[in-house]
Amino acid sequence: MKHLLLACLFPMTLTAQTMQQLTEQLGKTVLYADVALSPDGAHVAWVQSTAASRSKQTYVRETSGNTPATLVKIPISGERTDFDPAWAPDSKKLAFFSGADEGKQRQLWTVNADGSGAKKITNLNGYAARPRWSHDGKQIAFLYIEGAGGGGPLMAAPTTTGVIDTAIHNQRIAVLDVASAQLRQVSPENLHIYDYDWSPDDKTFIATAAPGPGDNNWWIAQIYTIDIAKGNATSIYKPSIQVAVPRWSPAGKSIAFIEGLMSDEGFHGGDLFTISTDGRDLTNRTRGRKSSVSSLFWLTPDRILFTDIVGGGGAISELTVANNSVRTIWKGEEAFHAFGNFPDFAISKDGKFGAAVRSTFATPPEIWVGPIGEWRQLTNNNSALSATWGKAESLEWANEGFNIQGWLLSPAKIESGRKYPMVVLIHGGPSSAATPDWPAGFGMSRAIIAALSSRGYYVLMPNPRGSYGQGEEFTRANVKDFGGGDLRDILAGVDAATKKYPIDSARLGVTGWSYGGYMTMWTVTQTNRFHAAVAGAGIANWQSYYGQNLIDQWMIPFFGASVYDDPAVYEKSSPIHFIKTVKTPTLVIVGEHDAECPASQSYEFWHALKTLGVPTQLVIYSGEGHLFLDPKHQADRLDQTVGWFDKYLK
Repeated sequence: MKHLLLACLFPMTLTAQTMQQLTEQLGKTVLYADVALSPDGAHVAWVQSTAASRSKQTYVRETSGNTPATLVKIPISGERTDFDPAWAPDSKKLAFFSGADEGKQRQLWTVNADGSGAKKITNLNGYAARPRWSHDGKQIAFLYIEGAGGGGPLMAAPTTTGVIDTAIHNQRIAVLDVASAQLRQVSPENLHIYDYDWSPDDKTFIATAAPGPGDNNWWIAQIYTIDIAKGNATSIYKPSIQVAVPRWSPAGKSIAFIEGLMSDEGFHGGDLFTISTDGRDLTNRTRGRKSSVSSLFWLTPDRILFTDIVGGGGAISELTVANNSVRTIWKGEEAFHAFGNFPDFAISKDGKFGAAVRSTFATPPEIWVGPIGEWRQLTNNNSALSATWGKAESLEWANEGFNIQGWLLSPAKIESGRKYPMVVLIHGGPSSAATPDWPAGFGMSRAIIAALSSRGYYVLMPNPRGSYGQGEEFTRANVKDFGGGDLRDILAGVDAATKKYPIDSARLGVTGWSYGGYMTMWTVTQTNRFHAAVAGAGIANWQSYYGQNLIDQWMIPFFGASVYDDPAVYEKSSPIHFIKTVKTPTLVIVGEHDAECPASQSYEFWHALKTLGVPTQLVIYSGEGHLFLDPKHQADRLDQTVGWFDKYLK
């Protein structure tokens, strides 16, 4: 499978002017990532790009006044890819990683607060990410895989030949002395570090870590303290499920972190916990709260600020440690998080001033700054863009004792007396949530909702049981029940939408990526209500999948045991075992080197449908992983998806 299988999928119906204009519009969207606010709140930095380009560059700007943003210039020719800007504690320097191109060797650079005085301060050989300054400003720590690549399972898996699994390249904490440029790796060789934080005295790290291979073992990570001088690690907490974002208390005697059922590293959600540094006094600070904490900042001994997903939106809240009370500072139909994948929120040292990338289904992204909840718009790069798709609204329905929420995007134009087709877009995860966002970015995967709406479809984006946003009990409600209650929640949402809106129940489609791709495959084996389906990076057979993917540890918390110990729980949720019931025309799409949902799963599902005479096509994108990086592949995936629905629903 070395080539893109595109030819003769269907006629060139998608070269219509409206689709071209939409693709061009979304491709021109200026995207902001890795937002970083200086500790004094005076400057904000971010990485800027467009949806149609791989180039990513760092910008800085004062948070007051109207001075234009400054592009940080460094002596790198050609396209450049920047990552992870981080401010020094005195707010006078900014450190960030940059490489000549995506996947090329990145180095650590520093610049002054105004973007001047660029200086390369490392000569690394290997993957590096997440720089963090020590409190005294004399050292910078970062995650480092010397002599090897990294980036996590979203990226394309490398080709493996020869003896497999003879070498594990663990991600370690490296510490750079800024004055001397001396670099040393301080965490043990046998641990893969996922996230970390400096202690207030700069002598110890707190970290989430596990023995390698790193992509696979995040789901069994423990919380460790690491003595920087001695290099030894001590486990202080072994959780029953996933932990993330460990952060020191200002006094250095306790740790705060998130614990919850999580599907993917970097997409965090759960309850907020604290524990003493000796592993005692474990306390769930948000037990029973109907939300999913996504990031946190321990600001003062008695004050923890955190972001959380609430329903299909988000909130910024404050925990008073002494009495365990929570005060919501801001709540809205947006969701922010500060750490993990695609961070879009940052605060000043005192927690009184914030910076966020804000967008909705109707408003393109821009940087906003100011006191939390009283932000003012700082950038205006997307002012010429306007939504050419329909309006979105929150839709709620009840099913089997659960209150379910989702988003419904209407067609761009609605005529009285006419009914319209609807496509259900199921989010990945399952521990995730559909939240409002401008439909560009993240590999253009969000663009499908804009394209479908522009073409005259309703789009339903449900948050069924298993999603973030309604507390841990709700997130865990599909454990050992994949495709059961979550599908019933989705179908109840279809009923609620068709009852309230002019939707043609004879023209329903379903699609999704990752877990959404699995749910698409599953859905067409369980019901014939849908007349077209597009399964992206799906899973056809949980039993064979267990031995094919590179992240099998994620399955234990959701299925309760390995496939070798309890094969029945995997079999009952496998679409392939119900394949002869499928009547729905199904397009199957996947990346050639997907480590999370291997192409072999898509091939198995497509092969079965083809053998049984069900209309189907398989498209495998050359070189891509779980996250598509090539803009041409992103655009083509969009065209293929909309074209399939047009063919069978119009």
